Amino acid sequence: MSTPVRPGFSEALRLWLKIGCLGFGGPSGQIALLHRETVEERRWVGEEEFARALKFCMLLPGPEAQQLATWIGWRLHGIRGGIAAGSLFVIPAALLLWALGLLYVMGRDLPAVHGFFEGIKPVVVALVFSALWKIGRRMISSIALGVIALAAFGLFLLEASYPWTVVAFGLLGALFLKGSETVTEAVPVGRGTAAPMLIIPALWVLPVLSLALWLGWSSIPVRVALLYAKAAVLSFGGAYAALSCVAFHASGDWGWLTPGQMLDGIGLAETTPGPLLIALQFVAFVAAWNHPGALPAVVSATIASLMAVWSLFLPSFLWIFSLAPHMERIAANRRMAGALSVIGAVVTAVIAKLALWFAASLFFPATSGGFVVRWVSLAMAVAAWLLLRSGRLGMIPVIFLGGVAGVLLKLAGAA
Repeated sequence: MSTPVRPGFSEALRLWLKIGCLGFGGPSGQIALLHRETVEERRWVGEEEFARALKFCMLLPGPEAQQLATWIGWRLHGIRGGIAAGSLFVIPAALLLWALGLLYVMGRDLPAVHGFFEGIKPVVVALVFSALWKIGRRMISSIALGVIALAAFGLFLLEASYPWTVVAFGLLGALFLKGSETVTEAVPVGRGTAAPMLIIPALWVLPVLSLALWLGWSSIPVRVALLYAKAAVLSFGGAYAALSCVAFHASGDWGWLTPGQMLDGIGLAETTPGPLLIALQFVAFVAAWNHPGALPAVVSATIASLMAVWSLFLPSFLWIFSLAPHMERIAANRRMAGALSVIGAVVTAVIAKLALWFAASLFFPATSGGFVVRWVSLAMAVAAWLLLRSGRLGMIPVIFLGGVAGVLLKLAGAA
């Protein structure tokens, strides 16, 4: 086995920026890119160590690819390395999506732009159903977990709280699903653990309190910070869990933006580098643009974007810096395994509700006389699903095909 190579900090910094700019393809593509660059080509991390770290990051809430990059940076250069790797994984995507959000709100009345986004909506619905299929196959591995997923789905249809449902089912899993197994020794709070657990939450609180004193607790940027922090610490199962948690508030009972605009944000995030969770930055931008309060719309939207990124990704640094020294014991804890397996089933249920909610709003919109069926959008979604399942085209080409089809239909005057 070859000995891992320790790079200089500036060399690592260049790689983290490269990965942040080229990290297309969602978590799978980003993890593959990290593996190729840090394990295969540069030998900075060993194969087995990379695999253990990936398993550890998949246990945590939040974007596992960004957390894996943070862990590699921490492994190589300590806390400064983790901050550099995790930040540069997100910053290029955040800047790009801010610019795309500005173009979106300023140009969505143009026929070609409107047609493009109408065309990508059915593709995004197909992507959500595809993600549901993949996540469900991985998460629901037994009849018991299938029953739990159905029960959680029923609770979500009855408007049960997502955080409380996750916590309640997680506790049941920890107590009963793996209760007969030997429990590994609890993770101690030591020198490398206590400081991040105190400092990082304090760092999150300071700008939120400052904004609340300036704009008020009811302003969109402050509410974004609070909602997104809750979503970030409970988003077991990846980005779609967090998207589900936010969507039912932002596009549902709070009315910040429409389900169609949520679909536009997911489509943009899927075609840009960085974690899919960055779609929620777009949601915050459009919500604050629609409800700017006393501020100019672009200022309100920009502040909301910053608070979205701050609240969504700061917890990743907390998990890595405080828990990575105890990675082996956390990954081996049997009660945690039981809790996470049940939470995985609950996550599948909330993503199923999200998929059905998006499909109903797009394909069967309500009208004064009941509802109509949008056959063209439904046919485009089925075509996108078949293309994605066939593997002949990647996700980004399928999204752009949908956008081009939408432009052509719009220019041709098709409904």
